[in-house]
Amino acid sequence: MDFLLASLIDGLLLGFVYGIAAMGLTLIWGVMNVINLSHGPIIALGMFGVYYIFSALGIHPYLALIAVAAGGLLLGGLIYFVAVHRVIDAPHLSTLLATFSVNMIIIGLGTAAFSASPRNVDFTLGSFEIGSITILGTRLVAAILAMFVTGGLYLFLYKSRYGRYIRAVTDNRDAAELMGVPSVRILALSFGLGTMLAAISGGLIATFFPFTILAGGSYELKSFVVSVLGGLGNPVGALLAGLILGAIEGIIPTVLPTTWVPVLEFVLFILILLFRPQGLFKTKSS
Repeated sequence: MDFLLASLIDGLLLGFVYGIAAMGLTLIWGVMNVINLSHGPIIALGMFGVYYIFSALGIHPYLALIAVAAGGLLLGGLIYFVAVHRVIDAPHLSTLLATFSVNMIIIGLGTAAFSASPRNVDFTLGSFEIGSITILGTRLVAAILAMFVTGGLYLFLYKSRYGRYIRAVTDNRDAAELMGVPSVRILALSFGLGTMLAAISGGLIATFFPFTILAGGSYELKSFVVSVLGGLGNPVGALLAGLILGAIEGIIPTVLPTTWVPVLEFVLFILILLFRPQGLFKTKSS
């Protein structure tokens, strides 16, 4: 039971990070109906951002996240204007191909710049024990920071003027434009926020797992599972679904080989698509 509880807690802490990674994906979908296939490489860029800022400049990894977040926001705006803006009203296949092209460009340039050798951020916060359960400090801090990021996103979306603009564009872009909302800038901001969340999640993951430029692919797939589980376009649902996925990843290795983890995750993904395609935390009317 101690091992099961320790694995469950470890998985839940990791689930917070999965949640903000999926939040970036689902925010972009909810605002502009675009599935961002460059999500994984952006997560990987967040990993490399924290790695180089920490190793080359000696800046604390959690302070490096501020620069990574700013870089993700700017990169998202650039991707939107270069690759997405011209095809945003085209059929979904066009936006899929546009973001997939960005995906391949980032992977190609990243492989040339960083090679495919694994890196790791040589950083630890130690561990502490609660009874017989050991909790890694980096996992706990990552979960706390993920909660702060989620709270910040909520306050931005529901308490700020630009947050109201984003929600207005999400509900009805044409009506929002008639009311004077600059929809192009708001769409760029939304895409930037989505990529910022992806980059932050990558930076947090880098503090406890080794990575390469290709590492973001697996987290992109997890983000799709979490987004569908929580309900596409529902950021809060994405966080809750991230906890569910984290719990599953924590529990399964206690009873089955770890190779079963992705199998059961995607079985869950298919079951949700078949029986509740709107997700667990989104009503049919929304």
